[in-house]
Amino acid sequence: MPLSGRPERGLSGRRAAWPAVAVPAGPYVRGWAGGCGGGRAVRAGPCRACGAVPCVWPTRRPGRTYLAAQVAGSGVRRGVRLRMGDIAARLPPAPRPAAFADCMISTRMACRGAAGLLAVATALPALTACGAVAQPPPPPAPGPGSELAALVPGVPPGPQQPWQVDTPDQALPPQVYTPHAEEDAGEPRDAARGADALVEYVPLGDAVAQQACSKRTGPYQRQVERWLKLKVDGKQSGADCVAVRAFQTRYKIKPAIGYAGPVTWAHMQLLSARKNPNAAGKCPVRTYRVACVDLARQLTWVQKGQKVVYGPVPMRSGRAGYRTRTGWFTVYWKHKNHVSTIYNTPMPYSQFFSGGQAFHAVYGDIYNPNGSWGCVNLRLADARTLWGVLKKNDRVYVWGRRAGT
Repeated sequence: MPLSGRPERGLSGRRAAWPAVAVPAGPYVRGWAGGCGGGRAVRAGPCRACGAVPCVWPTRRPGRTYLAAQVAGSGVRRGVRLRMGDIAARLPPAPRPAAFADCMISTRMACRGAAGLLAVATALPALTACGAVAQPPPPPAPGPGSELAALVPGVPPGPQQPWQVDTPDQALPPQVYTPHAEEDAGEPRDAARGADALVEYVPLGDAVAQQACSKRTGPYQRQVERWLKLKVDGKQSGADCVAVRAFQTRYKIKPAIGYAGPVTWAHMQLLSARKNPNAAGKCPVRTYRVACVDLARQLTWVQKGQKVVYGPVPMRSGRAGYRTRTGWFTVYWKHKNHVSTIYNTPMPYSQFFSGGQAFHAVYGDIYNPNGSWGCVNLRLADARTLWGVLKKNDRVYVWGRRAGT
């Protein structure tokens, strides 16, 4: 049963937009937005995926709030208030909790504590952010998956700063405002020297042994063999190691031990795409600027018509469970010196295009096999250049699947 905009009776006897479903004590959001019914209702903001606008309002019973949502596929009628046990008994088990934050909290509202979010996630595990019953996660994209998570940097990575943290940058849509001229006048701080070094991810044994030539078969062995025009058998050999080492040495990938890892393969894909990143025609050609985000190859570029006006450059998209959303989007806010409102983490040259997901620079390694927390991460220099290319209201097209997601 889809979400319905047809009004139903609310707690106060007025007409509310959705049925009430009991959840543990709140409050979860603050502020006022009309249209939810009841004199004290607040709107939780439109879901960017489905357009639904859930509501939260207090009840006459102390210590409880009611969350307006459609309990799809559960046999619960609209306008009926239920307790937790009733909901749990009617809903099928879900493989993972609802993605509450990114879809149900508006830009004018904020959580008042992790306890509230945890309560909702625990209480309504079968509801997605749009009010539908959660479906099993899609199968992972073809290519290396879990084995990538076991890899480690082959050499110590570049220097890091105390404020440099790899966190779920901006899970919530940001508070949009017009920055003052003084705020935009300052440029984000530079990355430490060596932060962008190409450091290959290798098995722990190879990192410890510091051997000249790895005997291990890498997760991208076949792809690397094919690119180097070697015998494609998916097994590491002495000849393979020599050829891969020569490539790694030429492009300053460390350690150059011939291991066919994610950084080596990513750099090969970048080299192949430089002349014509849209050779396969997967990014729609338009008369206006389109920022193309290729999740499968982990590349992004900007094109106008048939002409590539920026890139391609390497990027890092969302990891499993935090996938970067696909489809058409619009750059709706640009904030040069943005800082995550959750973890106080710098997000330089942020250009938001889908809720809390944005293009932005990171001061760490964009080749980390785990992926980002949903944003499109770029190296600092690349993000700075992209900042000057894209304008507000430019279009963004995202497609494909990152390996392992």
